[in-house]
Amino acid sequence: MAEPTTREVKGAPATLPMYLKAALPVLPGVSRLPGVKKSGDVLPELTLTRHDVPVDRGHVAAYSEVCGFGLRDSLPLTYPHMLAFPLHMALLTESAFPFPAIGLVHIENSITAHRSISARERLQVTARPQRLRPHAKGRVFDIVTLVHSGGELVWEETSTMLRRGRPSDGAVDPGMTFEQVEPSGTQWQLAGDLGRRYGSVSGDRNPIHLYGVTAKAFGFPRQIAHGMWSKARCLAALEGRLPDAVTVDVAFKKPILLPGTVAFGARADPGGVTTQPDYAFSLTSPRSGAPHLLGRTSAG
Repeated sequence: MAEPTTREVKGAPATLPMYLKAALPVLPGVSRLPGVKKSGDVLPELTLTRHDVPVDRGHVAAYSEVCGFGLRDSLPLTYPHMLAFPLHMALLTESAFPFPAIGLVHIENSITAHRSISARERLQVTARPQRLRPHAKGRVFDIVTLVHSGGELVWEETSTMLRRGRPSDGAVDPGMTFEQVEPSGTQWQLAGDLGRRYGSVSGDRNPIHLYGVTAKAFGFPRQIAHGMWSKARCLAALEGRLPDAVTVDVAFKKPILLPGTVAFGARADPGGVTTQPDYAFSLTSPRSGAPHLLGRTSAG
């Protein structure tokens, strides 16, 4: 087993070149070339860290507009994912990483905010992969992100990624369990360019989100919304009702085809560890009722 390695990343890595690199392992012929071919079943023991990361208020405003958040001095709950995403891509495009980045499916996401984060703070962002394990549809692993401010852990995230394939031997990860909430009458009309607009602020330019022709190349009838946009949009709808210290878990279910319409529902569940209620929430198809996203919050 390789020794654990921590590597400092200077500045914000550009994600577009990494997507070009990520495309090579899925191109016929090219995918078998030395240095391009992906193989193995061991995650690299690698941690990537950025120190003294500033927050760009203009970028926060652009992100807030796409996701539906109001403008505040504190960062939207999901915004630190924007600071971490270039590190995620750098991990997934490492030569030692065993799976192609394109084709991985983000199936679950858990964020814990330990307090609100001011846009004036400078942050340390760390990301690492861990816990490769069997799944009913292949194998899953986590990308764990930690955000510190002045040595204090202020935000953390676990993104669970699926590598499709035959179920592995051994115990199968059941994942998190969620309850579907009935829609409250709120529906959102999503434009066909949503994936491109979110991609421009997030750096997540996976071709399945951009155009119908690029999405069809990966088996989708047309482009689909980003899972992290859907989580952010739900939390924007709950803005002002959640405490500063909160955990939000979601499972991404059926993809949201663009353009399209989704129905939002949320239910307050009193009796949490604080006086503020916890929430269960869902994004569903107005026609079929099939879930696109299931989530819950827990205070404290």
